[in-house]
Amino acid sequence: MLSDFELRTNIIKVIFSMVAILILGRIIGLQTNKANRDFQEYWEYVSSGYEEEITPARGLIYDRYGTPLATNLTVYEVNVNLEKSNFVGNAETIASVLSRILDIPYDEVFRKTNVSVKETGFTRKIITSFIDQERIDQLALTYDEYENLNGTKKNPAPTLYGVEWTPFLIRQYPEEELASNVIGSVSKYGDARRGVEQQYDELLSGVPSKSLQTGLPNVIHDDDWPKGSSLVLTIDREIQRTVEDILDFHVDETGSLSGVVIVSDPETGDVLAMATTSRYDRLPDNDPRIEFVNPAIESLYEPGSVSKVLTMAAALDAGLVTPDTPFLDTGIVEVGGVTVYNWDRVGHGQVTMTGCMELSLNVCLASVARDLGVTTFYEYLDAFGIGHRSGIDLEGERIYPLAIPGEGNLAAHSFGQAMNLAPIQMVTAISAVANDGVMMAPRIVRSIISNGRQYDLPPKVISKPITAETAHTLTEMLTVSLQGESSNIEVDGYRLAGKTGTAQIAPYKGHPEYDILPYRTDATNASFVGWGPADDPKFLVYVWLEEPQTSPWGSVVAAPVFSDVVNELVVLMDIPPDAIRLQIANQ
Repeated sequence: MLSDFELRTNIIKVIFSMVAILILGRIIGLQTNKANRDFQEYWEYVSSGYEEEITPARGLIYDRYGTPLATNLTVYEVNVNLEKSNFVGNAETIASVLSRILDIPYDEVFRKTNVSVKETGFTRKIITSFIDQERIDQLALTYDEYENLNGTKKNPAPTLYGVEWTPFLIRQYPEEELASNVIGSVSKYGDARRGVEQQYDELLSGVPSKSLQTGLPNVIHDDDWPKGSSLVLTIDREIQRTVEDILDFHVDETGSLSGVVIVSDPETGDVLAMATTSRYDRLPDNDPRIEFVNPAIESLYEPGSVSKVLTMAAALDAGLVTPDTPFLDTGIVEVGGVTVYNWDRVGHGQVTMTGCMELSLNVCLASVARDLGVTTFYEYLDAFGIGHRSGIDLEGERIYPLAIPGEGNLAAHSFGQAMNLAPIQMVTAISAVANDGVMMAPRIVRSIISNGRQYDLPPKVISKPITAETAHTLTEMLTVSLQGESSNIEVDGYRLAGKTGTAQIAPYKGHPEYDILPYRTDATNASFVGWGPADDPKFLVYVWLEEPQTSPWGSVVAAPVFSDVVNELVVLMDIPPDAIRLQIANQ
């Protein structure tokens, strides 16, 4: 039995123990709450982060069959974190290594690196940009090698501490200058110039978005980043390259100043090829006459006799003539006070309308336009879109409105003089004759790829300037006349429709005949337009050679271009000869 003293002692011990437990519990509670508060503050700090704008990767550009025409290339910006390099004092080492690997003068790198943050006001100093992957790999390897060197406190190992590199994308064109007049370009600083790149810049660039950047891992993945839309063009890479080669050859062979060939599908308006000799790799130096990167849509010129296709279409459609309507060609006629002669200054006597087209008689077509009358003639030209934009989806299309309709302009307009238009506008108009009278809007973009889905753009009808019957009749007339007009069209096994064109050129400022004569005596524009197969056209080809030197006539210099292009087209487009194609159809 405990004595009173022992009992009191035990009670005091218990009381002190309980007090101690209470105090300890309070201490632990306070510490726990502080830890919770500290952790909460830390969590809020690392999770709140900051917003950073993410620039989407630019969308790609493909030809109609998926061949990449414009892609992105990863390059790097190399900079030095001055806080880090100042800390270890390695400006000389950095300058020595970077000058060797990046091929930059040592003094330039040293000057940028051997400064303090206080002097520059910036933490990082850019050394250079647009460095390729190969040299970055070499730099990374050297960086790691230096990190693994062993030094002493007295003789520290050299280091590249502070050297950093950041990736970014620039535009790359796998096919180099192919269709550069159509695609355009993007500068290494991201500025879109010309062509599809500029026309569709907003789609290709995409919309920058905000991303929450925190200290937490795995907040955002590359797959989550926004991307610009990609484009599938109507251009066929193989046809484009083939046509460019053919055009280059004939421009050099004929001594022409420049050339354009457009190949289109008249049924859809798809431009399969748009070749020009003003591509970036062929621009002549210091020639003031070469103004535009893409003359197929930018250069305005008087097309000449290819425009007779439209005059005859109007006359047939209005019921004024038939293919066999006779005409007495005297070699001269006066229309609206303007005297018109044939190109050869010869009267050909009794001919038919088909003969007028075959012989390309100015007198005949001017007489036909006169008989149509000013109102009707210009209503048809307007329906064919002459004087209006074609609507092609390319930046830079130019137009020149027709002169005020009247008898004074009627004769010249009937055979393609005194009107100024770009080749694409004539392609669009004449395509209606090859497409049952329906005029389609020319287009370069076929599909848009966005968010992993492809959206095909439907062909667009502009108008129906003539009936299908008129279109078929005129096509047959031009098939017959082509067979007799020029022996320079040699495409065995295929019936083709077409028309030559030779046009005079107004003298430019500085030319000896400027302000003296309305047209130059030393140069012409030579053109040709044709389509086929005649019974079911799959292509239309338009040729323009500017100022050919070997001959002024479209039948001599432009027709062979058409012939060479079509001989390749029927193979590339897998179009069997007429006899085989019709035999298959009958079976």
